[in-house]
Amino acid sequence: MTVVSAQRRGSLLGVVDRFWRKSGYRMTVINNDVDVPAIYAMTHDGFQVALIVADKGQVHFDVDSPCVRHSEVADSTTPATAFLDPDAELIPRPDIHSDFWSAGGS
Repeated sequence: MTVVSAQRRGSLLGVVDRFWRKSGYRMTVINNDVDVPAIYAMTHDGFQVALIVADKGQVHFDVDSPCVRHSEVADSTTPATAFLDPDAELIPRPDIHSDFWSAGGS
C-alpha cells in the first residue's frame, strides 16, 4: 500500500471529491478531521461510498450497496497485487513510497 503523507491527504481527498461530484455523486459527509479525514457520498443508484484516511495514512475505500437480491459471486480471475500474510494478526501499514503521495513525511 502506498504511504500517503499527512501533507498529501487533503489533496487525495480533493481529487476523489472532484471526481465523485463530476460523476454525479451527492456528497453526504465531509469530515475534515486532522487525524482521520474522510468523505462520504451517495451514487445515483443508491450506493454509499467512502474514502477514509486512517492511522499512518492508510487509505480505506468502502462501499455499501443498496438492498439487492442474493447472487453468486465468481472467484477473482486475477491474483492479488499485494502480498498479505495469511497468518498476519494486524492489517499491514502502508510501505510503498511514492515521490508525490508520500512527499513531506508521514
